[in-house]
Amino acid sequence: MSISEFIADLTNPDLAFLPKALLIAVMSSIVCGVVGCYVVLRGMAFIGDAVAHAVFPGLAVAFVLQGSLVVGGAVAGVVTAILVAVFAQNRRVKEDSVIGVFYVASFALGIVIISQAPGYAGSLQQFLFGSITGVPDEDLYTVALTGVVVLGAVLLLHQQFVTVSLDRELARAVGLRVFRLDIALYVLVTVAIVISVQTIGNILVLALLVTPAATARLLTDRLGIMMLLAPLIGGVSATVGLYLSWSYDLPVGGTIVLALTAAFFSAYVLAPRHGLVAKRRRKTEQQPTTVPA
Repeated sequence: MSISEFIADLTNPDLAFLPKALLIAVMSSIVCGVVGCYVVLRGMAFIGDAVAHAVFPGLAVAFVLQGSLVVGGAVAGVVTAILVAVFAQNRRVKEDSVIGVFYVASFALGIVIISQAPGYAGSLQQFLFGSITGVPDEDLYTVALTGVVVLGAVLLLHQQFVTVSLDRELARAVGLRVFRLDIALYVLVTVAIVISVQTIGNILVLALLVTPAATARLLTDRLGIMMLLAPLIGGVSATVGLYLSWSYDLPVGGTIVLALTAAFFSAYVLAPRHGLVAKRRRKTEQQPTTVPA
């Protein structure tokens, strides 16, 4: 399928779900790209994966009750994040262990809940791997509004997040409430994941959170530029992935993730300063030249 045909399908009234899927994918990419910069900066990829599991029971309950998936997932993720933050204060058990206990339990609870719904197998597949045909109009507005709120919170707390990410002891010394900031970041990560689940799926959503930010990290040393590049990379990759998925009848979530991964590999090899080619070039230039006797 050519690009012009894809654009024609986007404007086709009979395919109204397609532009909605594109909007959801791009908006999710922007929010995840910005929030994902903190995840990459703090080395929180495991937490991002765990949060993706934590939102599942909320999604399942919302599906069974025919409510808003965004609201259901957000409530479940936030409750679980707060429980983890509270239990992690007991230093006898490390934070990663607490995360493993609560988030896997949340995912198991979600599976049990959704198994009670009619059409269990199809519903579970939609949650795990995403679906471009299952985006209702109200969720489109919910995602847009939620994304604006998340980006506003990031703008408001950016300096504190950066300080805590770089040096937690310094943050405590200057009077920042590290525990509350951790809770706030967990909540923002949770919300970013929830609004992305419908398009890319619960299993693959971590890629939308981490891969664009990791790719931007290879391209720049400045956090401000990184936070501009990450949502741009995510949005372009989501658009390309949706185009390829629609053209070749491929799973949309997996195709978007592969597009994100291709962008990461390209940056890993070709980044002007931190890419593999640039490093080898500098290494060659630094080698002393041998002068013949």
